[in-house]
Amino acid sequence: MQRKSLAIATPVGSFKGAFAHGVLTALEEAGIVADAYAAASSSVIPASWAAIGRAKDLGINYWLAGLSALELPQQNMSKVVQRGIRVFSKQLRQDLYQPQTPTLFIATNAVINPTAAAHTQTPLAQDLGKRLLRASVQKDRSWVDANLRFTLFSTHHSDSHHRITPTNYPAVAYASSRIMHAWEIPAWIDGKPYVDAAYTCLCPVLAMVAEGYQETIAIANEPGTMYRDMFHIEQIPSHLHGIPIHVIRPDVHLKQLGVDFTKATPDGLVAVYRHGRDKGAEFVSKWR
Repeated sequence: MQRKSLAIATPVGSFKGAFAHGVLTALEEAGIVADAYAAASSSVIPASWAAIGRAKDLGINYWLAGLSALELPQQNMSKVVQRGIRVFSKQLRQDLYQPQTPTLFIATNAVINPTAAAHTQTPLAQDLGKRLLRASVQKDRSWVDANLRFTLFSTHHSDSHHRITPTNYPAVAYASSRIMHAWEIPAWIDGKPYVDAAYTCLCPVLAMVAEGYQETIAIANEPGTMYRDMFHIEQIPSHLHGIPIHVIRPDVHLKQLGVDFTKATPDGLVAVYRHGRDKGAEFVSKWR
C-alpha cells in the first residue's frame, strides 16, 4: 500500500521507544511505506530500519539487547546508546543511501553560543538538565529559546537541513538522544555541540508538514494530548495548514506495562512492543 507524500514521525522516549517500534513494525507488515521517516532520540534506530523496510527484522531484540547491556558493570545510558548505534547502524551504511530508500530525517538541537556550549558539553550539563526539567514544570522555555536551535538532518540533500552521511550518522543519532540530566557523554557533530531533540521537539511531525509532506502520521509514547516539546505549551494539532496529522498513541501509560524512560523489565519491553503493534494494526484497519 504505497501512498504519495506520506511522512511518519517517531518520538523521543528512551525505552518507551519500544512502543513506536511496534507501531512501525505493524505499518511495515501492512505494506505501508512512507516517503519519509522522521525520528527523534531513541526512535532513530527503529525509524532508520523502517526506512530500509526492516523494522520487523530489528524487532524486540533490539530493546532487550539494550536493557541487557545497561545491566553490565560500569555501564550507563550514554555508553549503551552509543554502543547500540554502532552495532545496529552497520546494516544502514549502504541501504539507507540508495535512491529508492525513503528519506530519513533526524531531529536534534544545535547549541548556538559558546557560553551554552560550556554548560551543555561539560560536567555542568547534568545540573543544567535538571534545571530544565524543573523549568518544564513551570512551562518556562526561556533558556532553550535563547541557547538552542532546532536542527534537522536528512539523508537527502537540501538547503533547508543538514546532511546525514555514513560517516556522521552515529554522531547525529547520538546527539538526537543526548538528554543532559541523564546522558554523561557530550554530543558533537562535525565539531559542533548538540543536545537532545526533546528540548524543542518530542516528535518531528510538525517539521514534516513544514517540509511539504501532504499527509503525516505521528507516533506518541503516552496517551492523551501530544505536545510539541517537553515544556508542554504547544499541542500537536490534528491538522496544520490543511495537512492531516494522524496520531497513534498507547491506550495506557507505558509505565503501567513495566517501561519508563531509563528503566524497564524484559517482560515490560515485550508488552510495550506488542501494544505498539496492536495499535499500529488498529490504525491501519481504520485509515481511509
